[in-house]
Amino acid sequence: MTAARGRRRGAERRPRFAIAATVVFFALLYVPIGVVVLFSFNSQKSLTVFDHASLRWYGAFLRDEVLLDSLGMSLRVSLAAMAGSVLLGVALALGLVRARSRLGSFAGLVMLVPLITPEIVTGVAAMLLFKGLGIALSTTTVTLAEITFSISYVTVILRSRIAALNPEIEEAAMDLGATRRQAVRLVTLPALLPGILASAVLVFALVFDDFVLAYFTTGVDPQPLSVRIYSAIRFGVQPTINAVGTLMLAGSVGLVALALAIPRLFGRRGGLDLLSGE
Repeated sequence: MTAARGRRRGAERRPRFAIAATVVFFALLYVPIGVVVLFSFNSQKSLTVFDHASLRWYGAFLRDEVLLDSLGMSLRVSLAAMAGSVLLGVALALGLVRARSRLGSFAGLVMLVPLITPEIVTGVAAMLLFKGLGIALSTTTVTLAEITFSISYVTVILRSRIAALNPEIEEAAMDLGATRRQAVRLVTLPALLPGILASAVLVFALVFDDFVLAYFTTGVDPQPLSVRIYSAIRFGVQPTINAVGTLMLAGSVGLVALALAIPRLFGRRGGLDLLSGE
């Protein structure tokens, strides 16, 4: 009895090494971010000595026309990529689920390739494609590249949702006189609305923060905000960049949280199962 109790206590002991490794990991991950957020409120220009809290650098950002132009471009590209990738992703997900052939299965596997391919490879390939076609790099090329890259996220999220729908619902709508298109528009799409909205918000957040693909496909001016920030820090980090980074961080966290919460707002399961499709 004593030996069994001792083994039980040993099994219930907390793995101290695992806890320490977890603490070190999160410290290395989040302490630099916390420093950026902290010094974005510094009243002085120093990046090493914190004087007192101030919104000075946020005001400087709002008066910087170059950064505001880049912010506007990032918002336009994100909205266009969100709309384009959702429209194409929904259609592609419907086609992949309804296609009962080897070609459909192969296309489903191909859609996973952009998710596992290093983004720098995608960026270089997109740049070479535009250069080869004689298309000058501009806002249009960034938007096209982001749409192409984001379609996979929408398709993967919605594909499992569509597969989980009962096909008899569409058949019942067609028995009542609806055409195939009307059944999809009036029955299937409303059922997929939580997933569509969640994937749209997630794509917006991913595109807005994207740097690698935007860097290889953008023109000279205007540039997306992420590329503009990179260009600025090459000559030294300014406190204004800390303020911009903090605002981008807050916006991204809020958008991702919204994407994960949307299914729950519609009475569906929400959370991390959004990406897994469960």
